[in-house]
Amino acid sequence: MFLRTLATATALCVAGIAAQAADTLKAAVLEIGTVNWELDTIKHNGFDAANGFDLQVQGLAGSAAAKVAFQGGEADVIVSDWLWVARQRAAGHDYVFVPYSKAVGGIMVPGDSSAQSLADLKGGKIGIAGGPLDKSWLILRAYAAQEYGLDLAAETEQVFGAPPLIFKAGLKGEVDGAINFWHFMAKMDAAGMRRLISVADAAEALGLSPDTPLLGYVFRGEMLLDNPALVHGLAAASRAAKDLLATDDAAWERLRERMNVKSDAQFDALKAGFLEGIPDTGPVDEEAADAMLRLMAELGGSELLGEATRLPDGLFVQSGS
Repeated sequence: MFLRTLATATALCVAGIAAQAADTLKAAVLEIGTVNWELDTIKHNGFDAANGFDLQVQGLAGSAAAKVAFQGGEADVIVSDWLWVARQRAAGHDYVFVPYSKAVGGIMVPGDSSAQSLADLKGGKIGIAGGPLDKSWLILRAYAAQEYGLDLAAETEQVFGAPPLIFKAGLKGEVDGAINFWHFMAKMDAAGMRRLISVADAAEALGLSPDTPLLGYVFRGEMLLDNPALVHGLAAASRAAKDLLATDDAAWERLRERMNVKSDAQFDALKAGFLEGIPDTGPVDEEAADAMLRLMAELGGSELLGEATRLPDGLFVQSGS
């Protein structure tokens, strides 16, 4: 009887451990990325446990390293843009996307610049965070061509570099305009630079929806199939963290040190930028996303999107899917 009881207890213990392991969610993200503000909020407030999983976050040196960890099975989820997911799905990889943020960058100019539009940068030097296929750069090129008949690539000098380098070049006045990610733009704004145009405004002028979330949590499709509660659990925890950050100043004060801000102005700008990027609740407009993908395929071709020429079916994890 004792042995039977011991065996039963052991089996239950093993089953409990297995269940706990199955409910662990390993996230690989850029160590200094803004997504850590949300993940930290999820963990600190127990939003992961409340939604049936244990979040474990691994900070890595770059987004490329996170993708390697994800593709190698060392991470369950990463953060990337859905256009990358579309490329992967078109190549046969069953990845799916849960919206995280619609925040996008734009182009900043020095506070004393006389430029009032992209047309005024003709003949100038533009710093671009990323490379020639940077999505913000492509959209701004299309916008300049449509609105002003201006070929930004041919009629300006471009300097490509990592976001921090472009940030510094902009502050030092080494470029006439700087295209950067939203959080660097927030810091530029706090330092006295001025937004010439955002990518969201340019995209809207091109007939695209500014409400399409660009960044999101990327899972393997098999996880959505085998353990949908885990995928939807992160989505629910993400929304709970966003709701808290949208309503509780104390939640931001707790994150201040992690945000590595140099001034109250930086703190306020970063907070405002994050909140502005919170996606709407409800399903993603797939027709709008398809329109964006088709434009990006036209601008960046297979070098940007591989074999993806339209929105692949099943890319977005919609409510109840």
